[in-house]
Amino acid sequence: MSLSTDLTAAQGAEIPLDQLRAQLDGPVHVPADEAYDALVTPWNLAIPMRPAVVVAARTARDVAATVRFAGEHGLTAGVQATGHGAVSSLAGRVLVTTAELDEVTVHPSGWARVGAGVKWARVIEAAAPHGLAPLCGSSSDVGVVGYTAGGGVGPLIRTFGLAADRVRAFDVVTGDGELRRATPTEHPDLYFALRGGKGAAGIVTAVEFDLVHLPRFYGGSLYFDGVDAPRVIDVWRSWSAALPEQATTSFALFQLPPIPGVPPQLAGRLTLGLRFAWTGETGRGARLLDEIRGVAPVILDDAAIKPYTAIDSVHADPVDPMPIIDPATLLTDFTAETAAQLLALAGPGSGSPQVLVEVRQLGGAYARVGQHPSAFDHRDARYSVLVVGMAPDPATRPHAERVFAALTPWDTGGVWPNFGPPHDVDTARRAYRPDTLERLAEISRTYDPRGVLQAGACIRAAAA
Repeated sequence: MSLSTDLTAAQGAEIPLDQLRAQLDGPVHVPADEAYDALVTPWNLAIPMRPAVVVAARTARDVAATVRFAGEHGLTAGVQATGHGAVSSLAGRVLVTTAELDEVTVHPSGWARVGAGVKWARVIEAAAPHGLAPLCGSSSDVGVVGYTAGGGVGPLIRTFGLAADRVRAFDVVTGDGELRRATPTEHPDLYFALRGGKGAAGIVTAVEFDLVHLPRFYGGSLYFDGVDAPRVIDVWRSWSAALPEQATTSFALFQLPPIPGVPPQLAGRLTLGLRFAWTGETGRGARLLDEIRGVAPVILDDAAIKPYTAIDSVHADPVDPMPIIDPATLLTDFTAETAAQLLALAGPGSGSPQVLVEVRQLGGAYARVGQHPSAFDHRDARYSVLVVGMAPDPATRPHAERVFAALTPWDTGGVWPNFGPPHDVDTARRAYRPDTLERLAEISRTYDPRGVLQAGACIRAAAA
């Protein structure tokens, strides 16, 4: 049997892929095909994605036909668009790539419709002429749908809240192969699950969401020498606690290599980057940031009045694919003792192997439940911690585990679905409370009775 025409399912039945090809506008590829690797390779090069079949969907109809085919032949299905947040065990036997679903329509009245393959950068550029802005993530290179389906925590989170709370509607293919529209009144159970539940309830083909009026903001990053990190972080703790909701802030301990694109002031040394995004009156925002500028010598100052198209400058996340290990957690508080524990393992003289150790302040609009309930939990978390190291450095993962162990007294036990994609029982139980897990599992059973969607399978297992 040739894998290019047939696939052997788990129960031994031969599945003719020619039948699938005949139903689709997009191509179907297997590992022997030249196009296969480019389609399945995620942004994180440390994640192996090796599904038996990959379908490059060109339409929502392609997605529905593929899911129906998988259900008829006892196969599991997964989805990938931009490849950010990929997990190999969620690929399924048949991986649907939605990168070619590239619709972008911005309505000057304040909302947008976007296909599942679109990254935030295109939406930002399309909205800017109208003075509008989407609630994107810290990098505009991330896909709109995957980010929003995980809740969507961005650089303006304290001011405007979650991206998921701005969603008007989804077009989604559920596990039974049906294309449905989910809104607060049409299939409200799906609407609940798709906002925070990642791909457990279906494969989204398009999303409609509200924009905010924000042609410009004040912000960027201040960078300090690593030796000044303890003093700056100590001031940041009390300073950030007093900030109004027009401000969102975080800091990151960086150890950036001397490579093209890294400013020479930051390369090959430990530095502290303090991020700040302000949506209020510019003068007040600048005065607030001046309180931090005076704490220690600033080696690089990027803060300024900027168009929203420059929102990436706040976090300055890398764009090029790379192999990384990036665990995360959520905290109830960030006290002086918390800071001391973190600095002992990631601060000056610690010998940390990590490229980045980040702490984000939450609260404000993030903490308030949106107009409609969603599957996003963790509104009570007050800080997030992200650790990023390069793979395959053998020291990276054990060191990250020591960092999180040291933070145990403040650990909520949870993690954002986007920072810890639920792919097994343990990760699903960290991403969702028991009641949310059970509701997601029930929705999965309703719309995916055969258990076709790989993401739904882990939710059902965790709920059981």
